[in-house]
Amino acid sequence: MIVRKNMGRLSPLLLVTLVLGFCFATYNLVTMVMHNRSISKWKVNDSNGGIFFDPVIEMPENVKKPNNAKQPFHVALTATDAPYSKWQCRVMYYWYKKQKDLPGSEMGGFTRVLHSGSPDNLVDEIPTVIVDPLPAGLDRGYIVLNRPWAFVQWLEKATIEEEYILMAEPDHIFIRPLPNLGHGGYPAAFPFFYIKPAQNEKLLRKFYPEEMGPVTNIDPIGNSPVIIKKDLLEKIAPTWMNVSLKMKNDPETDKAFGWVLEMYAYAVASALHGVQHILRKDFMLQPPWDLETGKKFIIHYTYGCDYNMKGELTYGKIGEWRFDKRSYLRGPPPRNLSLPPPGVPESVVTLVKMVNEATANIANWDAE
Repeated sequence: MIVRKNMGRLSPLLLVTLVLGFCFATYNLVTMVMHNRSISKWKVNDSNGGIFFDPVIEMPENVKKPNNAKQPFHVALTATDAPYSKWQCRVMYYWYKKQKDLPGSEMGGFTRVLHSGSPDNLVDEIPTVIVDPLPAGLDRGYIVLNRPWAFVQWLEKATIEEEYILMAEPDHIFIRPLPNLGHGGYPAAFPFFYIKPAQNEKLLRKFYPEEMGPVTNIDPIGNSPVIIKKDLLEKIAPTWMNVSLKMKNDPETDKAFGWVLEMYAYAVASALHGVQHILRKDFMLQPPWDLETGKKFIIHYTYGCDYNMKGELTYGKIGEWRFDKRSYLRGPPPRNLSLPPPGVPESVVTLVKMVNEATANIANWDAE
């Protein structure tokens, strides 16, 4: 009885305390949500069943596509006429054709944007538009600087039926049918761990002034892979080209960014136009660091894969077994490459098997 009486006396006080505590917690939660809506990226389920990270707030309903709506995108990759570029384009185009018409795909037409200024021996094999390289010496040995200039020219001269464009690269392999990951004015992009705008604010302020907003408006991306509306890319591409040239001509920025300079330039150009990207980690995987293909869409084989015969990674040291695209600068890899030893991650095994399938089925594979 004593206990019951004490509880009876304490109940109003406890009730008031609980109500005040609940109100305080609710206030904090609402404040935190409102704050995050303005500065952070929300994690949301998209209509394809995947996950995307919205650049500002949860995606407005009026720009989300219905589940049954198809929004095809045009696949475009810039390339040179060097043997190293050509064999990668052939593998890439083989897998594009394999995945294009499978369920779930929204892949449309395909263009290799060849910035050599003249045709090569692949123009009859791969749909190609020829554009000019930068004037001699302007790229100062940084051949990637031709990429934004190539897109500027292609967008001006080509007839592109699709409303969206995927900017891809020769060393991409489609491992699954790719849907359109973009949503209206929000392009989709892969976030690169080494693109760090916040850590490079001093340099980036030379190209993205403070009055444009916080440096966090610059997404941690490059131009590829990106799925973007054609009209947005038409606005961004000239700025991307100009920012790339300005960065290259600034010794401090050139030294700091090196081979990812053009990637930073695209991210800055997008931010200058107020365009932010949905960040899709499932867009792409990069062996040997990503161990499984999972539900990802593209293999990007930019890194060398070196292993000993125990299946242990020996990155930075030539392995007893290796696959590195740079081993084939002067001509294509041979057909039927040896598979990795037991213990090597599934992502690397899949990569080699897919290269082997392509080379086995592409006519005149040994032609440079």
